[in-house]
Amino acid sequence: MTIDAARIDAQGTDAAGTPQPLPLTRTCPFTPPAELTRLREQEPVSPLAHPDGTVGWLVTEHALAKQVLTDSRFSARSELQHSPVLDQEPQAAMPGGFIFMDPPDHTRYRKLLTGQFTVRRMRQLEARVQEITDQQLAMMREKGPGADLVADFALPIPSLMICELLGVPYEDHDFFQKNSSAIFELAQNPEEVGQAFGALHVYLGELLQRKRAEPTGDLLSSLAAESDLSDVELIGVALLLLVAGHETTANMLSLGTFALLRHPDQFRLLREKPELVDGAVEELLRYLSIMHVGLIRAALEDVEVGGRLIRAGETVTVSMAAANRDPKKFGASEDLDITRNAGGHLAFGHGIHQCLGQQLARIEMRIGFTGLLREFPDLRLAIPASEVPLRSDMGIYGVHRLPVTW
Repeated sequence: MTIDAARIDAQGTDAAGTPQPLPLTRTCPFTPPAELTRLREQEPVSPLAHPDGTVGWLVTEHALAKQVLTDSRFSARSELQHSPVLDQEPQAAMPGGFIFMDPPDHTRYRKLLTGQFTVRRMRQLEARVQEITDQQLAMMREKGPGADLVADFALPIPSLMICELLGVPYEDHDFFQKNSSAIFELAQNPEEVGQAFGALHVYLGELLQRKRAEPTGDLLSSLAAESDLSDVELIGVALLLLVAGHETTANMLSLGTFALLRHPDQFRLLREKPELVDGAVEELLRYLSIMHVGLIRAALEDVEVGGRLIRAGETVTVSMAAANRDPKKFGASEDLDITRNAGGHLAFGHGIHQCLGQQLARIEMRIGFTGLLREFPDLRLAIPASEVPLRSDMGIYGVHRLPVTW
């Protein structure tokens, strides 16, 4: 059954069963939608209704998720994929948008960047991450008691780091944040998204010309001087790294703190034993899985996954939130346990498209959580947990604000 044939009929069903929209509604801020759990247990490869009227597949089991993400018969090319959340035609990736490409295009871009994001290179940045973290903690204490942990702590740390790494002036971070938010909204206004992309392209294009004229020793200057990428490609690479660097770690720091505050035994354990922080970071990544929608692939040929035949051309959505709670991989998977071995989680994806900046994200979280719990051992929510505004409306899950006090 091809995508064109996989249209939902008047009764809302297709030959494989009853396609349902992607479950996104949570009853608990930290727990995936209950329907994802049911599907993982009963139908780990299930038909998925897309807003554009086509039917694809939803994968919720950990082992099957890894299978899809490592199988070259599943493509990351965005022009082949139907969105599980947006009613729009498939669109090709912007030049430089390598996470939406397959080899050899993906390989070409990734090779240029890999050396900038090695473990060794990231460890060289630890001192600067520590400096930025200490600076934000001092500013919180000076302003407090009381702060919005998102604006005062979680967002500035990764934003400052990615701006410095790329060579983007941090004083323009409000501009980036506003436009990246428009891009990540699930209920997108196409005109607003186009304006956001356009504004970012113009800004980064002007910045690139300054880097070409006066290199400043940063990643963008290096790529402009040493790579064979066109200006349009360089802008696309910079935009991808900049937006991802603003959105992902910031939400892990804020949502992770919220989770620790709602699990006081884990908060206390990490505060008393900061040496557990590496494992705590991995467990929070597993437990929270902030990729709200998941990863999307398109079958290039007929492939069997979990006993289901996925036809060439059909779209597959991999739910990391469900896969990372799979009890077959993680015992007592619904519990937050910072002492568990959470290795093998899929929070950063899997296979050749695994997150390029994951080592920097780990460093930022490790230093961020350690410093926060050390400096504010009495940290607590300043509003009821039920009033914390969740990012249920965004592609990257988290909290819009996290009012805290001490």
